[in-house]
Amino acid sequence: MASDSYRETRIDLLRHGEPIGGRRYRGQIDDALSKKGWQQMWSAVGESADWQQIVTSPLLRCCEFADSLGERHQLSVHREPRFREVGFGEWEGKTRAELEQITPGQVARFYRDPVSNRPAGAEPLDAFYARVQSGFVELLERFPGQSVLVVAHAGVIRAIMAHALDVPLASMYRISIANAGISRIRTDRDRIFNLVFRASE
Repeated sequence: MASDSYRETRIDLLRHGEPIGGRRYRGQIDDALSKKGWQQMWSAVGESADWQQIVTSPLLRCCEFADSLGERHQLSVHREPRFREVGFGEWEGKTRAELEQITPGQVARFYRDPVSNRPAGAEPLDAFYARVQSGFVELLERFPGQSVLVVAHAGVIRAIMAHALDVPLASMYRISIANAGISRIRTDRDRIFNLVFRASE
């Protein structure tokens, strides 16, 4: 039988559901899930859980659900500080409409070039990418050949996809990640990655 290091590793990336306070640039503000957010998360994972490990951001909107899911299915839950959402600086806690009232056009400029048009006080995108990449590489080394659920944030999932698919940082925000959406990445021992849009299993 092949060793774990020679078997395929499957990573399911689950974004948190709606937090209390609704849609806004939350960043590292530690809001918990709303009632709707909890419903979204349970609906996303269904009744079964074919994962062997759960890795979660330490922020409440991720880790509280990860802990509940782990308890329900007797799965180990590992907190990964490097999977915290990107720091949005002065944008944190504000909606897009509020930001546009303050400085019209700033949000559009950010999405056109998120590298150069960072919000004031925001974490540099290359630094954010580097910390997420570091956490992801360690995850692959720690759980080779296993099925792992990662509960995290849209920015973290974008960064993991950018790493896996060689997407330039300036294009990272063109990837849309829905609340409670699940994306799957498969990789072998040679670190050849495949993004799976719909699992056949």
